[in-house]
Amino acid sequence: MTELLKGTLEGIVLAILSVRAAYGYEITTWLREQGFSDIAEGTIYALLVRIEKRGLVDVEKIPSEKGPPRKVYSLNAAGQDYLDEFWRTWSFLSERLQQLHDGGR
Repeated sequence: MTELLKGTLEGIVLAILSVRAAYGYEITTWLREQGFSDIAEGTIYALLVRIEKRGLVDVEKIPSEKGPPRKVYSLNAAGQDYLDEFWRTWSFLSERLQQLHDGGR
């Protein structure tokens, strides 16, 4: 499960950000609530740095009640394009896997 998740986690995080802006801890908490209990915060923070460097998200620093400002991520147009491609690929793979599951029909 962990290896499969590594290949899709970027798309999952972008999908979350397509609904609303969020910071790393919020994303990690939501994923854990959805059953992705093995995800470490560090994994999400590293992923957020990667997608920020690739220009898929916009970042705004919001003052925090505790400690330094929070980096809040939101999906931008490039990120939406990437997410659209992710969903096309996911649909293709899902359909083919279902065919295999159904005995090749």
